[in-house]
Amino acid sequence: MDSTQLLAEAKEVVRDLSVRELVEEAIRNGEGTFSSTGALRVTTGEHTGRSPLDKFLVDTRLTHDIVDWDNNQPCTEETFDRVYAKCEAYIKTHKVYVKNVKAGADPQYQIRVKFICEKAWQTLFVSQLFLKTDEPSTVAEDFTVISLPGVQADTATDHTHSGTFILLNFDKKVILIGGGMYAGELKKSIFSVLNYLLPQQGVLSMHCSCNVGSRGDVALFFGLSGTGKTTLSADPKRALVGDDEHGWGENGVFNIEGGCYAKCIGLTEASQPEIYHAIRFGAVMENVVVDPKTGYPYYSDDTLTENTRAAYPLDYIPNARIPSMAGHPSTIILLTADAFGVLPPISKLTTEQAMYHYLTGYTSKVAGTERGITEPQATFSTAFGAPFLPLKPLVYARLLGEHIARHKVNVYLVNTGWSGGPYGTGRRMNLNCTRAMIHAALDDKLGEGGWTTLPVFRLSIPNTCPGVPDRVLNPRNTWEDKDAYDRSARQLAALFNQNFAKFKGNVPAEVAAAGPEA
Repeated sequence: MDSTQLLAEAKEVVRDLSVRELVEEAIRNGEGTFSSTGALRVTTGEHTGRSPLDKFLVDTRLTHDIVDWDNNQPCTEETFDRVYAKCEAYIKTHKVYVKNVKAGADPQYQIRVKFICEKAWQTLFVSQLFLKTDEPSTVAEDFTVISLPGVQADTATDHTHSGTFILLNFDKKVILIGGGMYAGELKKSIFSVLNYLLPQQGVLSMHCSCNVGSRGDVALFFGLSGTGKTTLSADPKRALVGDDEHGWGENGVFNIEGGCYAKCIGLTEASQPEIYHAIRFGAVMENVVVDPKTGYPYYSDDTLTENTRAAYPLDYIPNARIPSMAGHPSTIILLTADAFGVLPPISKLTTEQAMYHYLTGYTSKVAGTERGITEPQATFSTAFGAPFLPLKPLVYARLLGEHIARHKVNVYLVNTGWSGGPYGTGRRMNLNCTRAMIHAALDDKLGEGGWTTLPVFRLSIPNTCPGVPDRVLNPRNTWEDKDAYDRSARQLAALFNQNFAKFKGNVPAEVAAAGPEA
């Protein structure tokens, strides 16, 4: 499908606008307003987060045997062509904005992406979130993303779950997005593309943040939303490579994007100064409540959604590494927010344990985060990013294990969740303590006082850590009722084992045995 021919029939095409011009267009179109920070503030209507039930991969002869259909919804080529025809007809009567960007900072693995967007603010978003290019938007692209919120799918004829759709066609290299305005769909659609392409080149694609120290030591931070991935990687003592999506190839680690998409809920200058000051002119704030008269943002207000976001280019972070590439990592941090208060604040993993916990991708939801949740609930997401993985889980896990072994990487499991009891009884892990433990791990100062194996989960925990009370390091010690801790540990272990059962028979025996006791 030729984007040149598609755009030739559009009502009006606006190409290659600058950041300032896109902001002005968005304001002129009534798509957003200025906040007091100078950032463009927008709302995304009904969808304030991703719509996983509305995402489909086109099932073709080339993809049928490669894609993991247990984790991805198929749609037919006929359905894709029908929805594409709707988009084609819509563009003929509507103005669209075009922007060429690149994804993948390492030129060896880079792809060119053309975004065709109905909204000027979404075009600004992709301009800031992806790597800029000097190529004009008439240059042939590797992938095309067409985002038209005004187009609705027909559930009866298009076999979708709603009027919203995200359709990825790897054969035709076209992504169709419609029926919703949440910009995270644009970002994650390209991540899904690279999760399909990169592993087939022997490159591990990763849902993680990355930073690098003054000695050139590289650290990766894996974790689901709410575990502190963005917060902990934005470290004033270390250069930020990227906050969310990376590849790990033969040249080392590289950022897939050129910007950051940070959660804003509860943001303060004291807690996250780098992110706080990055929200300025050129940034896009999604669904942040602002004072209607002054434009002052109320970051603690979750009236519209808890998933408030800010998008800004990487160079808005003062210690960002440009270009966003680094060497091979020496440390990997797997983050979890355990609301059961069972897991230790930090533990060191073997390669087999790293693969086990990577496949498990555990964190937990707490009361109030979603409708109907009244107590902590365990949630598992393979590779800490299952919704974006087109291929089978073992493809990614094997690559991780091979990279860890080849480069002798230290791997740690870090719990940023609760200590001293579960959510409602215990307390959230102190951020300063978590930072101290991570710094100790990065500086090889963790465990200088020896290690202890935690029962049930069989994790190696340090006896000492600079700047952290010894009592905090063993979670059982922080509970007043030790028997209650033991019961909770066994209950959580059972949930781990129940979840991992789906991998049994497909993973090496030593990986399957690296989890908690049965």
